Amino acid sequence: MKNAFADELARFGPESKYDSFNLAEARGYCSRLARTHYENFTVASLLLPRRLRQHFHNVYAYCRWADDLADESGDDTRALDLLQWWKQELIRCYEDKPGHPVMVALAETIHQFRIPQAPFLDLLIAFEQDQRVKRYQTYDELLGYCRCSANPVGRLVLYLGESYNEENAALSDFICTALQLANFWQDVARDFDMGRVYLPEGDLRQFGYSHVDLESRRFTPAFAELMRFEVERTRDLFYRGLPLVERMTPDVRLDIELFIQGGLAILRKIEGVRYNVWQTRPVLSKVDKVRLLVGALARRWLRTNSPQRHRGTRE
Repeated sequence: MKNAFADELARFGPESKYDSFNLAEARGYCSRLARTHYENFTVASLLLPRRLRQHFHNVYAYCRWADDLADESGDDTRALDLLQWWKQELIRCYEDKPGHPVMVALAETIHQFRIPQAPFLDLLIAFEQDQRVKRYQTYDELLGYCRCSANPVGRLVLYLGESYNEENAALSDFICTALQLANFWQDVARDFDMGRVYLPEGDLRQFGYSHVDLESRRFTPAFAELMRFEVERTRDLFYRGLPLVERMTPDVRLDIELFIQGGLAILRKIEGVRYNVWQTRPVLSKVDKVRLLVGALARRWLRTNSPQRHRGTRE
């Protein structure tokens, strides 16, 4: 278990005793957690409207704790026990009895935006699945995992943006599944080191990439073609979800576009290393993030100031 999270678990875990947090202290804890963790698309959080920033931090803190309980516990059985504890903490939160500092802050967000339990619980189902399922036979099985591991996050964003409806949820699912898949293709080597393979067995067979090649982490023409296929299929999902941007409230549209553009940029990075993710983990640099931001701002300005929009004509 990483030292930083081990310290957090010792302070606020199921065996810990600590003084209860008031709302201001709990908010501060969640914000510190959100600001001190690396993510591919942190630039988006800089543009969040002030009214939503704390609530995004609260939701992020819930997800961060669940993720760390699943991945940093060092043992599958221990992880499952800790995730069950986290589930009980969430249930207490919905019963207006929050104890953990994350839940104290999250309770305010849940009440203000009337968020149901389902997306929070679905995320825990995915983290539990990570302890039991290490490989996927088919692409459909992998999509089923994404329905719990990724799509609930997008639905939470829709609730925070007060834009939740079934049509928007379907578009959000495309984007979040694509983000999850882009992360899998980016992290093939890292996940393999953790005993997980998200490249579907059926796809490995289709492209002739053998288990011997996989276990040896061999970069071959077959692997390059396999990754090319996965990248293109994932890119298509991003484009299918793109209409969501203009369906969101104006003050969060830029954030949603940056999430999409960040995911597409990761796919381009994978292409840039010629699909050899065994050798190089593609990441976005600070310069890349600035370029994404500038590009998104420019597109937003052009849309806002286009002659068609001023004439009231549909874009």
